[in-house]
Amino acid sequence: MDFGLQYGVPVPKPWHRHSEYDAFQQVIAQAVQAETSGFSHFWAVEHHFLTEHAHCSAPEVLLGAVAARTKKIRIGHGVRLLPFPYNHPIRTAEMAAMLDLISSGRLEFGTGRSNTRVELEVFGIDPESTRSMWEEALAVVVKAWTEEILQWKGKHFQFPDCNVIPKPLQRPHPPLWVAGMGSESHEIAGRKGLGILSFTIVTPLDELAKRVHLYREGIKQAVPIGHIVNNNVAAFTLVHCAKTDREAKDNSQMAIAGFLKMARKYLGSVVTMLTAKGGLPQSYEYMKDLLGGEAEIPYEILYEFLDENDLIIVGSPEKCIEKIKRYQEIGIDQLLAQMQIWDIPHEKVMESIRLFGEHVIPVFSSLVSETNQRQRVLEPAL
Repeated sequence: MDFGLQYGVPVPKPWHRHSEYDAFQQVIAQAVQAETSGFSHFWAVEHHFLTEHAHCSAPEVLLGAVAARTKKIRIGHGVRLLPFPYNHPIRTAEMAAMLDLISSGRLEFGTGRSNTRVELEVFGIDPESTRSMWEEALAVVVKAWTEEILQWKGKHFQFPDCNVIPKPLQRPHPPLWVAGMGSESHEIAGRKGLGILSFTIVTPLDELAKRVHLYREGIKQAVPIGHIVNNNVAAFTLVHCAKTDREAKDNSQMAIAGFLKMARKYLGSVVTMLTAKGGLPQSYEYMKDLLGGEAEIPYEILYEFLDENDLIIVGSPEKCIEKIKRYQEIGIDQLLAQMQIWDIPHEKVMESIRLFGEHVIPVFSSLVSETNQRQRVLEPAL
């Protein structure tokens, strides 16, 4: 099992002049510590206007900074938004290729289509078009990376023949991923030969197992959108490791409640918008669960529910190991650990990363060796 750190860069209020500066400097320091501690991946989201919740609107800049300060850890778009005008596919291909070059072939190219009301409305994007725009844009990016002359006349994009430069270092191209929450997204990812970044929020593990099964069934009959199949499932959850279970709980329970409150606010907003316009498109049906009830659950009760059902991984190294084994049992290849949770202080996040690297990751590294788990689909082309 691989272990990656996932970042949205929250900046909770109250703010001071250097709040955002401090947040990004802390993220970079945590990425450096993660490499030292044995994490294999560093992932950064792309979000816009999600005040307090996610201030990472230009992930290519953050990923470049992390690449410059590290040597081994793989850097990932988790994700790059592909519908236009978030990003034009040619500019996307150019920026990603440069990232792959300056990182010595360490880029993981995760993609997505967006799922918050404010982002869709400000950029003027029709929610019902996002899936087809994502698919066409990804096809453009692959051709831009792998063909000397790009020719394209499609439904959403048309442009004269051009040579998109630079080309990525990895051949035939960096590993391709797509973000997914619902069952349909997992199945589509498999059929297109893409790794799945399973950003299921507080999803019961038995339900996550069903989605993993759909993905594996889909990939058996994959018609790859890229030049290689990336048969990998990465699953997201909130993680905090401390010396004792009590300390981990005290450090994180209010922060977890704050994170989930903001996630519900922003992710549920698109459901409200589309429902008011006459009904949810099928591709957004999975998001209804994000609204839940209207009443807020006291953070103590919420924490106990999440912890008892393994929906978060919080505790001593020993407790974290036992919880992660359940993720491994259902076929998760990489744990996407969000340790920078809401307002947990930087020094406690750094300690969590250190403890996790010292005590947790080695257990699963040895398990991989003993059971001869499948290797990575692509390695850096050095």
